[in-house]
Amino acid sequence: MRLFQRIAMLLLVGILLFTTYHHAFQTHFTASSNDLIHVQLLGINDLHGQLDQYQQLQGKRVGGAEYLASHLQAYQEKNPHTLLVHTGDMVGGSPPISSLFNDEPTIEFLNLLNVDIGTPGNHEFDRGVAEMKRLIHGESPQEKGNFKGATAQYTSANILDKKTGETVFRPYVIKKINGVNMGFIGVVTTDTNDFVLANSREEVMITDEVNAINKSVKQLKEQGIRSIVVLAHVSVQSDQNGGNPKEDLAEMAYKVDDEVDVMLGAHNHQYANTVVDDKLLVQAYSYGKAFSQVELGVDKRTEEIAYKQAEIVPVEHESVKPDPKVMTFLQTYKDQLGTDAGKSIGTLPYQLTRKKNERAESPLAQLVAEASRKEMQADIALVHHGGIRASLPKGDVTKKDLYTAFPFEHHLVKIEVTGGDLYEILEQQWSEKYDAALQTVGITVEWNDLAPFGERIEEIKAESGEPIELTQTYTIALSNYLQEGGDGFSKLTSTKVLQKGPLIVDAVAMHFEDSYPLVVQK
Repeated sequence: MRLFQRIAMLLLVGILLFTTYHHAFQTHFTASSNDLIHVQLLGINDLHGQLDQYQQLQGKRVGGAEYLASHLQAYQEKNPHTLLVHTGDMVGGSPPISSLFNDEPTIEFLNLLNVDIGTPGNHEFDRGVAEMKRLIHGESPQEKGNFKGATAQYTSANILDKKTGETVFRPYVIKKINGVNMGFIGVVTTDTNDFVLANSREEVMITDEVNAINKSVKQLKEQGIRSIVVLAHVSVQSDQNGGNPKEDLAEMAYKVDDEVDVMLGAHNHQYANTVVDDKLLVQAYSYGKAFSQVELGVDKRTEEIAYKQAEIVPVEHESVKPDPKVMTFLQTYKDQLGTDAGKSIGTLPYQLTRKKNERAESPLAQLVAEASRKEMQADIALVHHGGIRASLPKGDVTKKDLYTAFPFEHHLVKIEVTGGDLYEILEQQWSEKYDAALQTVGITVEWNDLAPFGERIEEIKAESGEPIELTQTYTIALSNYLQEGGDGFSKLTSTKVLQKGPLIVDAVAMHFEDSYPLVVQK
């Protein structure tokens, strides 16, 4: 009897698992195909201006603007009822081909793709609200330049103007596709309040995502719209087979109005293709490695989404030819970068990776910490890993390599703190929301991962091996991003800046030239 019960239980679990994973790709197919309007959504997330950068995905070379364009065009040709959308972080942390031109090339590339709808991510705020608006809306006649901005319609239901309380962008966009109206609602993660410096978002409020979505859903329903998609710059992740959905967007799915059928995610650069509370959730890695392809069947009679499925499509190089129009576009900016960007500044005998070990340390972050302490003549250096966007390759390293690895305009500062302050600062590496582990030089830190938040640091020792004294003062070199409270380090905002230093990329370049001099091949 026990054996029979075990077999029955295993069969039941198997059926449930099959049903769950099957529904990650296909749901609600209740109407006949003749009653459906077949709509295709193609989604991009977290491009970060990686126009000329190739990546690796599952052992294959992927990415690059010219290949992404070709893949998208091929899918658009399969279905004339296609909308191209993005979920933010198209810019910010960009390589030189975009960042050195104020990220205008990335917006121009999105215009070449004919993106229909987009929503800002946290990195759209990097250079402030005014610059975000300039990139999206273009420059007015009174301002210098003739940049036209984005041709896509932008939506965000939870970015509000502090003075007026109104949304900075339209809270939703309505698109008519083959006679059916569809609503698209954009939101950005409230973590933007932690990741983006206060002076870069001082004109706006980032409000609760779920409340903002549900408010917009109500307004759309009042207009008779029943096909609703959320474009969310919010983290989500799943297994390749659709199982184990997690992160903020998966939790939000339970709280969002059931009229929402699809939620495209972003922010944590992961794979997602899953169903939570009958809502299809997708995300396609980052940096143009892949895109989301969502098929919808909209009931002609009710105008509701009756069928939905998705695929995450890698931007492989083998199956398509690069788009010649995009190649020409990229070459114009490569020419403007000139030969100086390709100038070698040193030679590495091995790759300096940004990949972190189990102690959240990396060789490249170590180099940054050493360069920072040396430049600012400080006792200690603290480095946040989020400011490092690429590893440095083995062999000759160019200026372009450095600007790709360190794309942000963060500069060094020197502060003075007591040992007690240092303990409090380092405790802020961990919180309920996320880990923000720092690379350190000049100290060794021992901590307990299992201890409660705020009580994890067990001991901090100086380079000499002596314990850090709580009342003694120490100087620290770090980025202005950290000192101004970025990544949730609120304790640092009360510290006094003793000295301002150069851009981090410049400090690293000087240190790199000394540590890894250029090897001239004879």
